[in-house]
Amino acid sequence: MTQVGEGQEADEVTPPVMTFGAPAAGEILAERYELAEHINDDSAGRQVWRGVDVVLRRPVAVVLRYPGGESAKEMLQAAVAASRVIHPNLVGVYDAIDEEERAYVVREWVDGRSLREVVAEGVLDPARATAVAHAVAGAIAAIHATGMVHGNLHPGTVMIADDGRVVLADARTDGAESPETDVRAVGGILYYALTGHWPHVEATLGGTADRHARAAVPDAVRDASGALAAPRQVRAGIPTYLDDLIMDLLDPQLTVPSADVLAAELGRLDAAAEEQYLDSGPLRFTTADNTPDIPTTGGRKTLIGVAALLAVALIGLLVGINVLSNDPAGPEAAPTPSATVPAQAGAAGEPDPPLSKPVKLDLRADQLRVIDPEGDRTELDGVEKVVNGDPNDGWETDSYNRSTFGNLKDGMGILINLGEPREVTSVKAEFSAPGFSAELRWGTRDYPSTSSGDRQLVDTYQRIGNPFEKADGSTITFSDFVPGQKYQYLLLWITSLPQSEPYRYKIGVQEITVQAR
Repeated sequence: MTQVGEGQEADEVTPPVMTFGAPAAGEILAERYELAEHINDDSAGRQVWRGVDVVLRRPVAVVLRYPGGESAKEMLQAAVAASRVIHPNLVGVYDAIDEEERAYVVREWVDGRSLREVVAEGVLDPARATAVAHAVAGAIAAIHATGMVHGNLHPGTVMIADDGRVVLADARTDGAESPETDVRAVGGILYYALTGHWPHVEATLGGTADRHARAAVPDAVRDASGALAAPRQVRAGIPTYLDDLIMDLLDPQLTVPSADVLAAELGRLDAAAEEQYLDSGPLRFTTADNTPDIPTTGGRKTLIGVAALLAVALIGLLVGINVLSNDPAGPEAAPTPSATVPAQAGAAGEPDPPLSKPVKLDLRADQLRVIDPEGDRTELDGVEKVVNGDPNDGWETDSYNRSTFGNLKDGMGILINLGEPREVTSVKAEFSAPGFSAELRWGTRDYPSTSSGDRQLVDTYQRIGNPFEKADGSTITFSDFVPGQKYQYLLLWITSLPQSEPYRYKIGVQEITVQAR
């Protein structure tokens, strides 16, 4: 069992270990967090402990630095900022405490390994690498939506849980990076996952993140002039569309898309990875000195090149990526050292039409109903309040004596009937308090509004993305929809309740907002 996430990378010289304020197993911090096991020391000189929240009885990770005070200011600021962003692909931050002689951050415990450790045992196949990058881009988009940046994205802060979940940890708040740096670093993550090499110069524009990303990962292959080798020149079998996307993201001469646009495109590629995987066969380099001659990128198919031709910045970018990912040329070998790849916009037909902008759907009260399979059917009223536009007036559950509905049932929720199949891009739910657990499901039909009908509905509906467990905030957003797929029936399913008063638990759903094309 390994708590992954090495934290912020540092220069190769590890800070000296200090003993003043050193913790010990069994110690309880802040009268709440019991230290169980010292896992490791990260490269920034902080201790990582497995612990237990003795109040909520859940495992936690405690990242501890001593002394605290000014030396821990950046770590604590980053933790406070991260706690405001709730996303299934971000590590949850629960607490940040400065005791002067030491400071510590309490966060979600994740069993698994860092991407660095996973790739050290073998590079990922294109489908898996795309899925990882999709999750990372989604997390970055959520961070950027709050006006913040991550600023510390590298193979050590991308975490792969044992259950397959991909989560991002250890954001920075020193202001040294930008949203563009984060987006380019997603390209670096893809490059590393596919090749085992980190293109840190291009991925970070040579900034401070370069310093934090270079430890313990091999540098990318380059020619004599320092030009970066494309992934397909390093490893056979990488699809052309993925190769082009990575190189565009790492090209400092090209403007990168926003994180949400990149996440949407990676989501489309992720959903269709099985069909779009192309095996190009072995690569051959035939230069006289047996050194790969890196071709220039001027003739390469680029996202931004297509966008410029269309003269529509954001929509044009999406069209360009769609054209690349639907390249009709089929399997092909990597370019030979003496040739460049000419730009093509899609020789077998017209480009896909641009995607329309998502809009908020105007939901009516008759499109909603409460789903309560094991309940006594007394909590069905008031659901119309979640679409009345007033976040202070919502539907709420009864009060229970336990967070798990008093062990009477496994959950309850709200069914949303969109009226017709729609290409949904996000569902936002505003609750009355944090601390609840919820997930989003979808199905192909409604069922009778009875206990047995509700049970059939819950049992047949499929989950979308990852659930929110003990949410740290009162607003959550689900965005892991398959691009191009249409949904009509969505179920917001609540599985646990927060404490509302001593020994009583309940939650209110204040507003539900659905965005769709």
